[in-house]
Amino acid sequence: MPGPIALTCGDPSGIGPEIAAKARSRLGAELPFFWIGDPAHLPQGTAWTEIARPADAARAPGETLPVLRHDFPAAAVPGRPAPENAAAVVAVIARAVALCMAGEAAAVSTLPINKKALKDGAGFAFPGHTEYLAHLAGVGRVVMMLACDALRVVPVTIHIPLAEVSGALTAELLAATIRITREGLIRDFGFEEPRLAVAGLNPHAGEGGAMGAEEIRLIAPVVEALRAEGFAIAGPLAADTMFHPAARARYDAAICMYHDQALIPIKTLDFAHGVNVTLGLPFVRTSPDHGTAFDIAGRGLADPSSLIAALRLAREMARNRAG
Repeated sequence: MPGPIALTCGDPSGIGPEIAAKARSRLGAELPFFWIGDPAHLPQGTAWTEIARPADAARAPGETLPVLRHDFPAAAVPGRPAPENAAAVVAVIARAVALCMAGEAAAVSTLPINKKALKDGAGFAFPGHTEYLAHLAGVGRVVMMLACDALRVVPVTIHIPLAEVSGALTAELLAATIRITREGLIRDFGFEEPRLAVAGLNPHAGEGGAMGAEEIRLIAPVVEALRAEGFAIAGPLAADTMFHPAARARYDAAICMYHDQALIPIKTLDFAHGVNVTLGLPFVRTSPDHGTAFDIAGRGLADPSSLIAALRLAREMARNRAG
């Protein structure tokens, strides 16, 4: 594997520092990663080892968290993000990406940020991690995938009101999302010929136009055109029958039309181990599929399972890219 995984600190007032320490405690030296952040923000009693460069992470004692130090201007108060720390949170993300692009880290895993805190404290102009990572990489379009052992889903439209979904869906957006997903499944997940299932937008996939025309007008033509290119693709399919076990066995990833259509099934199937993956970047990026959880920060209650799954998937994806 080409180097350790760079784990960004996320918002230090959330559960990020706690689950980073817990993940290292559970994984030990099984999976080399290092945390970029201010060691003063780690939970009291955390055993950590300062490293000078990413390669040193593999030599850190298994019971300690390897830390690439990045000092912050303010203390971290659990549940209360400090505006003066916002710029440092953003800088840590950029630092992790730079290390990955330079070949010093095998992948980037990101701990949760709070977009409002970053906007208020640092004028952060991006909707979230995904868009900022694409900006840093100089990539015009990326795709968000949620993955667990039982399911992989990709929402075509993401954080927009449901009332705006139909207007936001275009043939160009749908085709690009499917292409990036297929390329990612081949490059990052090791599939030779990924099988894709495309959901309809409307109930019963429009039922021949009786419940909406988007399937006939937009989705079906894109699916047919890609199938003619050789894609192993099915759809548009009724979303309410796509996620039972027999249906999931027929595809490797589901392309969904909007946020909840994709995220409800995966969070129902495996809430604790879902991983957020960004496809289309020149480096591997994963993240736990949850937020900062300010309400439980600092109380020792945070579950590191999703982070551990994110780190393991990042390692697998990096190995697939390396061949």
